[in-house]
Amino acid sequence: MTSLEFNTKLSGLASILHSFAYNLTKNVEDAKDLYQETAFRALFNRDKFQPDTNFKAWMFTIMKNIFINNYRKKVKANTILDTTDNQYYLNSGSHSTGNAAEGAILLKELNTMVEALDDSIRVPFLMHFEGYKYQEIAEELVLPLGTVKSRIFFARKALKEKILSNYGFNPN
Repeated sequence: MTSLEFNTKLSGLASILHSFAYNLTKNVEDAKDLYQETAFRALFNRDKFQPDTNFKAWMFTIMKNIFINNYRKKVKANTILDTTDNQYYLNSGSHSTGNAAEGAILLKELNTMVEALDDSIRVPFLMHFEGYKYQEIAEELVLPLGTVKSRIFFARKALKEKILSNYGFNPN
């Protein structure tokens, strides 16, 4: 494969590779970095590509392997090695343990707010929250699709207003 053919194939896959990189990293800047590193390695190792094989799969494999290697480096960088006697730093108590009680209380209050909603908006909202699709909710409740979407919107809006009035902050 000539250099021109290789570059043409690589540029043809750019948008797909960017999407795959974003799916892996969930961050636009990290996705750009991952794509750039993948393109660099592909160009650098162009001679290792076997003609008449799947170029797209080769590129995806390179990207996936780079992502995995970077992830492993991050995990190792966050590992604490304590070489002191009796593991002084690990046992020093500098790490605190979280208490889930506050979160449980907030969840209970949120459930109370949801239960206080009018049935006409609460039922579609809860069904949507449980994973039903809009069309499934519409069929189950024998309502037009637009009505279901509106009711879910109004339920969210009412909950936002209740949260704002109870806690004084905007949940957006």
